[in-house]
Amino acid sequence: MQEIKKPIHRSLLRSKLGKEYYILKRKLNWYFGKEKFSKNKVFDEYSKLKYKNSVFKHKSMILRPLKDVDMYLQENKRENLRIAIEHLNQIEINPGETFSIWKLIGKPTKKKGYLEGLVLKSGTVAKDIGGGLCQLGNLLFWIFAHSPLTIKERHRHGYDVFPDVNRKVPFGAGATLSYNHIDLQVKNETNHHFKIKLWLDKTHLNGELLSIDKMENQYSIEERNHIIKQQIWGGYSRHNQIFQLIKKENKIIQEKIIVENHAIMMYTPFIENKK
Repeated sequence: MQEIKKPIHRSLLRSKLGKEYYILKRKLNWYFGKEKFSKNKVFDEYSKLKYKNSVFKHKSMILRPLKDVDMYLQENKRENLRIAIEHLNQIEINPGETFSIWKLIGKPTKKKGYLEGLVLKSGTVAKDIGGGLCQLGNLLFWIFAHSPLTIKERHRHGYDVFPDVNRKVPFGAGATLSYNHIDLQVKNETNHHFKIKLWLDKTHLNGELLSIDKMENQYSIEERNHIIKQQIWGGYSRHNQIFQLIKKENKIIQEKIIVENHAIMMYTPFIENKK
C-alpha cells in the first residue's frame, strides 16, 4: 500500500480560487461536452409495471449520533436529503446515458430550502449549507457497485474521521460529494434500462435500482488487502481495495477492483470500541 504524505494546509484564498476553477470547468463540460446525461423521470403506472425487477436495494440510518456533532445537524440532514432526492427519484438511466448526482440536483443553496448540515473539511467536522448529502453519495455508490453500471467518477474521503461503530459496509465503500466537481457518476454501457428509486422513512434513507429486464448475472462486493499502518511522519493511515464479483449461476465469471482507498486516520487505531 502506498505511503501518504503529511497533509498540506493551503490558504483559504487558494482553496477558494481552486474550487471555483473546478466548478467552472465542470459546468463547461456539462454544457459543451459530448456526454449524454440522464434527465428523464418516470412516474406513471405503466413505468411501475415496466420496471419490475429489483437489481439491488439498500438503506442507511439518517440520525446517527456522532462524537462532538450536534444532533440538530443530523435533523437538518434529513431535510437536505429530502430536497435532494426529489431531483433523483424515478430518474431513468438509459443505454448510453451517464447519471450525475450534481447535474441533476444543482447547487444546494438556502434559497432552495437547504439547511446547515455536517460537512468534512480536511479531516475536521464543519458546518455548511446542504451538509449531509454525502450520505446520498454513499448509498448510491453501494447500490451501483452491485449492478452492471460502470462507475466513471467516484471520489474517496481523504480522511477516516469516525471509528467503525456498527459499520454495515466495508471501509471506504462510499462516495464523497462537493458541488459540483466532486461528483458520483455512472454510465450505462449495457443494453438494459434502469431506474433509481429513493425515499425517506422515519429512520432511514432508502434506495433501489430497478430494471426492465431481469439481470442474468449477480453482483457482490468483497473487501481485500485491508491494512492500518503508521506513516513516517507519525500519523496513521488506512488502506483497502474493494472488488466487484460478477457471478452467473452462482459461479464467479469476473472480478474487478472498483475502489482503492488510502485515508489518513483522525482517531487512534487499535483501541477497542466500547459499547
